[in-house]
Amino acid sequence: MLAAFTFNTAENLPIGLLELISGSLGVSVSAVGLLVTGYGVTVAVASLPLAHAVRAVPRRHVLTGLLTALVVSSLMAALATSYGLLLAARLLTALGQALFWAVMGPVAVGLFPPGVRGRVVGALSVAGSLALVLGVPAGTWLGRRTDWPVAVAGPAVLGLVSLVTIAFLLPTSPPDEQPAAHATRPDSRRFASVLVAGALSATGAFTGFTYLVTFLGEVGGFSPGTVNALLVAFGVACLAGVSITGAVLDRFPYAALTAAVATQALGMTGLGAAGGEPAAAVASMLLMGGALGPVFMTTQNAMLHCAPGRTDIALAANSGGYNAGIAAGAALGGLVLPLAGVRGAFLAGGLVSAGACAVLLAGHLPGRRSEPQG
Repeated sequence: MLAAFTFNTAENLPIGLLELISGSLGVSVSAVGLLVTGYGVTVAVASLPLAHAVRAVPRRHVLTGLLTALVVSSLMAALATSYGLLLAARLLTALGQALFWAVMGPVAVGLFPPGVRGRVVGALSVAGSLALVLGVPAGTWLGRRTDWPVAVAGPAVLGLVSLVTIAFLLPTSPPDEQPAAHATRPDSRRFASVLVAGALSATGAFTGFTYLVTFLGEVGGFSPGTVNALLVAFGVACLAGVSITGAVLDRFPYAALTAAVATQALGMTGLGAAGGEPAAAVASMLLMGGALGPVFMTTQNAMLHCAPGRTDIALAANSGGYNAGIAAGAALGGLVLPLAGVRGAFLAGGLVSAGACAVLLAGHLPGRRSEPQG
């Protein structure tokens, strides 16, 4: 959980430090923004190849190596004196995270009985969501009161604690012999539908989410101070959604996924259609926030149930597809924005999310085995 929190904090920390890094290194804010975009693209491209490359390495060794990369790259970023060095450090962290999400799930759930594995996935997702609610704001606060290198060095400390703990306490065993190395009910058709729906839902979410601050100010008519408070509320809704969904994930793994995607579609469509009304904007934003975290969590959990082969390979494919969807969503939003405005971006995102929901529902049609878990 600490490692998940640390990786997610490291991934998103530059968002709150854009202007500080820009001024210190003498580059544009948009160039600093590429530190986040390039990170996501690297995760999308590298997840599956890296998972294949280490498929025979004991998971304890893999995780300690990944956390070592996180510690080293965080220190590199803190000591960077040029944009190029900072970018190289970020890409090293991204390579570590690309493999971390594939390996972490099977290792963690394999330590527990199958009947409670959904709650384990939920706990890991809560830790990841806390990075946006607590980690990034704390890092931003620290960077503004000291300097940005102090903030970006923070994940090195937390990563070192995780590294030592895992190195000493995690059992060493061949990956194929781990309890969660293979799915409980392999189903290639369901695997394909979850993979496609996850990528589509990420595309839909980030078609609008990329421009959420602009939407709240221009369409919702909220003041800058109120917008900041609403962003905190968005993060809290995300954390609440993950916590609630985690509690029912063992009983209804696939129904929880469909419900999360449908809620995201409803929230985004509501923002686009009625976001000019402050009350409707807030309600729709909270629906979207409450679904954003659970969507990725439930797709990861579904992979542990339906992966046709090794679960770590399936999770790597899911993580790569989701991150590719994030990049595609940001690009789609950029195309829609000049044509239909920021409301159009949210409507487009809602339609794509509805398409993801349709893909999941199609996966329940006759022609595959019945699975009683949900």
